[in-house]
Amino acid sequence: MDTIKIKIERAAAFKPKPDPATLKFGTAFTDHMFLMNYETGKGWYDPRIVPYGPITLMPSAMVFHYAQEVFEGLKAYRRADGEVQLFRPWDNIRRMNQSCERLCIPPLDEDLVLTAIKTLVREDKSWVPTAPQTSLYIRPFVIATDPAVGVHASHTYMFCIITCPVGSYYAQGINPVRIYVEDEDVRAVRGGMGFAKTGGNYAASLRAGERAEQSGYSQVLWLDGVHRKYIEEVGSMNVLFKIKDEVVTPPLGGSILDGVTRRSCLDLLRFWGQPVSERLITVDELFDAAEKGDLEEAWGSGTAAVISPIGEMSWKDRTVTVHGGTIGPLTQRLYDTLTGIQWGTAKDSFGWTVQV
Repeated sequence: MDTIKIKIERAAAFKPKPDPATLKFGTAFTDHMFLMNYETGKGWYDPRIVPYGPITLMPSAMVFHYAQEVFEGLKAYRRADGEVQLFRPWDNIRRMNQSCERLCIPPLDEDLVLTAIKTLVREDKSWVPTAPQTSLYIRPFVIATDPAVGVHASHTYMFCIITCPVGSYYAQGINPVRIYVEDEDVRAVRGGMGFAKTGGNYAASLRAGERAEQSGYSQVLWLDGVHRKYIEEVGSMNVLFKIKDEVVTPPLGGSILDGVTRRSCLDLLRFWGQPVSERLITVDELFDAAEKGDLEEAWGSGTAAVISPIGEMSWKDRTVTVHGGTIGPLTQRLYDTLTGIQWGTAKDSFGWTVQV
């Protein structure tokens, strides 16, 4: 509800905006940010927009020592008529509260968060780029701020939203990527925090990602942490495969993220009458299907990249090419439809967009 009162302190001077033709992902930030604090017995208080700048914390702040934090990622899109819209923001906000519950962080009022996002984007609306394939990335996050060393939940927190204009997540754009199966490190296990959007999950993926990059791959294909044979995610994205006439994606079982883009892909596929199965799939089954020619397409899905087609996969001594190393027709259709809805060039038949 936009009747929530948010104090606004505007920047004394505005920063120069980056060239939209050379935008990098996550490096240039807008003029303002949103802040709100929490204290046990007081609740969340003092919602405000202030100039973007450093946050002061004590060296003993618990976020530094026990990683009690959560975050989200969504985007604002400039439509052809000049207006700005969000894509399924309530799904991100609900998921953030699910992450908060897992990390023992007090829940946020969902109406207030949506109002905060819309108000901040309106305040820095001129930062929403107009060039094709560009958008304003929105990063809400909560950190534990108690100045204490001791393993327990914090009693104070800070909620912050920052935004930055971005271009394509991958330098190569929508071109298919090369990935390899990571069978040494694991990202998460059921009962852990794999379903939560928290920094620890991403820190656990860094070593494998570095190894992949050094070997000439863009991402790793993660296996489950118990049996080391079931496909889970690709890099920091959900993953989907078209095997014969069926699209297969790993099920939500507590160890992978309930991706908003994943959900949108499944909604669209079912709307189109495409058979879809959320089930376990082993790495053996996947590579056998590829070698028999049954693996027709493969792609990752996530807010940052939207759709990332997979052109080649390697595992041990086996390397397979997917759709001849090019983007498949279903993958392309998903990308075109999702980005069309997001940028307002295609009809939103699902009520997914929210005008700022």
